Amino acid sequence: MDLRQVFINPTGRLRSGWRLLIFLFAYFGILLLLTTLLRVIYAIAIQIAPGLRLGPYFENVAFRLIFLVAALLAGFLCTRWLEGLPWRALGLSPRPGWLRDFLFGSIIGFVSLAIATAIAAAGGGLSFNVSERGALLKVGQTLLFSAVLFIFAALAEESLARGYPLQTLVRARLTALGIFLTSIAFAGLHFRNPNLKEGLPYLNLVLAGVWLAVAYLRTRSLWFPLGIHWAWNWALGSVFGLPVSGITDIAPNPLFHGTDLGPAWLTGGSFGIEGGIACTVTLIVSTLFIWRTRLVSATDEMKTLTSQENPSSSSSVPIGGDQPV
Repeated sequence: MDLRQVFINPTGRLRSGWRLLIFLFAYFGILLLLTTLLRVIYAIAIQIAPGLRLGPYFENVAFRLIFLVAALLAGFLCTRWLEGLPWRALGLSPRPGWLRDFLFGSIIGFVSLAIATAIAAAGGGLSFNVSERGALLKVGQTLLFSAVLFIFAALAEESLARGYPLQTLVRARLTALGIFLTSIAFAGLHFRNPNLKEGLPYLNLVLAGVWLAVAYLRTRSLWFPLGIHWAWNWALGSVFGLPVSGITDIAPNPLFHGTDLGPAWLTGGSFGIEGGIACTVTLIVSTLFIWRTRLVSATDEMKTLTSQENPSSSSSVPIGGDQPV
């Protein structure tokens, strides 16, 4: 066996498994560099202005931004240097229809969460109280500021999970493997969240990864899964006042205050609705809807950029599949 074939595929490009490993090393290296740089800048700023404090909200936004920049920069470098593709291959360029995809995705995310909540409430597992009129200003602030945070958080996770890792495996015609690996990794991003228990919550996190991967595949753009992702979280925490993957302090003054009455297998208990069967049913139905709907589609350019390997200029071999390393 030619040793070169272990590293180089028939199109003259580095094989997808090696590309994925390089991306991970680049991502963690950039993340470490940016985190260290920010901490140094923050430490110097505190010395200059001892009373300076960002506060939990801005610290959270800063963390998400670092996460996002590391994922996008590592993804762009790998897309460009390892596969000879432009920035727009990552699916975040303002292409025609991007706003429509984002808004439609936001509607799907909100409605899907509302359906999961309705299922749990119909089973007697949830009850809701509307915030007091005197708290309307605080509710408005929560809806606005949490929306910003949820968009950044969702974009960071989408750029990492549905960004280069999934895309490079799709180009290698390893779509099923890409969905599986990125969905497991997406679930892993939440393993340190509070109140996460074994069983159904793990399954739902993986299903959510599949749900969002299918959304990417329908449009070959990150705008559509981004809309779904942020709107689900925003509706869950800021509108219905329920834990977001176990987290309860993101939206201090939601529009409604949800109370979990159990059982946990239905409502998710302290982890929130994402840990219950109501979420499982909703994710399956929503995934099937996204896969079948004709309301979204990928442009011809994005299909070309994401459906096959880009042959190296030094390779005259016809485009073929890839094998995982």
